[in-house]
Amino acid sequence: MPRVYDISAEIHPGMPSFPGDPPIVIRATHQLAHGDPYNLSELALGTHAGSHIDPPRHFLAGGLTSDQVDLDALNGPCRVVHVPDHHREISTGDLKGLLHGVGRVLFRTQNSVRWARGESFFPDYVALAPETAEYLAAARLRLVGIDSQSIERDTTNQYPVHHTLLESGCLILEGLRLAEVPAGDYELRCLPLKIRDGDGAPCRAVLIAP
Repeated sequence: MPRVYDISAEIHPGMPSFPGDPPIVIRATHQLAHGDPYNLSELALGTHAGSHIDPPRHFLAGGLTSDQVDLDALNGPCRVVHVPDHHREISTGDLKGLLHGVGRVLFRTQNSVRWARGESFFPDYVALAPETAEYLAAARLRLVGIDSQSIERDTTNQYPVHHTLLESGCLILEGLRLAEVPAGDYELRCLPLKIRDGDGAPCRAVLIAP
């Protein structure tokens, strides 16, 4: 049987989230231990909690919402690229010779190692450089994923990386956990929650090794 890697973040109260995003709340409303006939919980979270997709609507007025995106873009062959741990930004130099024949790429960086240690949100996460986003957009990729809660670090509120990728038709997959995944080619399976008119959606994502 081929190996399956679950690359999704575990949803739980207090989990790392991007600053300003709503906190995750899970509250038991019915409990067997309290004499109820079943267990049931209430869940509250933002549309970009944990592992999630960024559809065009996240940044583009009138863009496709999370329930409208083409699931084919989120499922199919993909390549996991390891970025050297000492790199604090993903540059075009990290991609030389690695994108030929690729429609989906996931970046495994030092972020994954830090998540595996159980760290809370860290603002110095590794992200894409704006010129790298332009390079990926020109390559006509369908999906770019990363192991950080945001694919870019931008203090200007202009978000050029998001705009460049989404305007080119490339979906963004954020919040992945890739510490145990070797570099190479896989089959990606990613299904976001079908949130009507959603500007984002948490998802379960797995990689199937060849």
